[in-house]
Amino acid sequence: MKITVIGLGQMGGNMALTLKRAGFDVSGSDRFEAARERLAAQGLATVSPEAIAASDVYLLSLPTSDHVREVIETSPGLLARAPKGSVIVDTSTSDPVVSRELAAKVVAAGLEWLDAPVSGGPKGAANGKLGMLLGGDMVTLERVMPMLEAMSAKRTHVGGPGSGHVVKLANNYLCATNLIATAEAVALAAKAGVDPAACLSGLNSGSGRSAISEVNFPEWILSGRFDSGFTSGLMRKDLRLARDAADDLGLDLALLHQVVAGWHANAERPADGDDFNHIVSPILAQAGVDFTRRSANDEETSA
Repeated sequence: MKITVIGLGQMGGNMALTLKRAGFDVSGSDRFEAARERLAAQGLATVSPEAIAASDVYLLSLPTSDHVREVIETSPGLLARAPKGSVIVDTSTSDPVVSRELAAKVVAAGLEWLDAPVSGGPKGAANGKLGMLLGGDMVTLERVMPMLEAMSAKRTHVGGPGSGHVVKLANNYLCATNLIATAEAVALAAKAGVDPAACLSGLNSGSGRSAISEVNFPEWILSGRFDSGFTSGLMRKDLRLARDAADDLGLDLALLHQVVAGWHANAERPADGDDFNHIVSPILAQAGVDFTRRSANDEETSA
């Protein structure tokens, strides 16, 4: 199976290297020369978008639906360039309306489509332990299953084209909500004199636990590292997509709108370029808790 990975950021680059280690014939492409050079230095064959060769699978890892549309329709224009029967797999977190539109065009052009948004961050991409939400035809899914198995620890088929992206937006909405809710719970306990780590241990033994309390808080927040590889700007984008999808469907989801507003209340805290876990920082600061100091102190000590 010959695979071309388009988009060599932290996620796409690590996925490409993982597939290469698994024995696939992999090349990578990115509009930015620096990204191509970074992956080439790690042993991956890279080409400019204009030089993309024929492949069995084109694996997209791009920031937005607009970038996905560009790759498919104009530059490099996979609709015209990809061999008949090849598969386009979109691992981006995309607008499901756009995904369904593009999927129809892809199929009409004699190609196959699979949306496969991922979770697990750069670490999961690097060690082949991603979670994948899959939307598309089962025949296509089975065809690329060896590639998916090399990339992921868990794969869930949720329906036809666009379904993977719908569920991914729902997932990220819950993640964003749980970050705020867990931070408020920890702030409440801390203000009342309970150590935040002890509070989290208690939460994780009860019904209030979540991936946020079990993974994000110990891994990236209590540690002061805030280096998950997913930015606040990307989470804000995903929340807007979720809100727009709900509005288009005529759903009155009051909490979703409140969460979107909360994430957009202060463009600097956190800034779009900050790790998305930083959304907890101003909430915890009200209780005198600041895990970012731990990271700064560690840097001073190591210096």
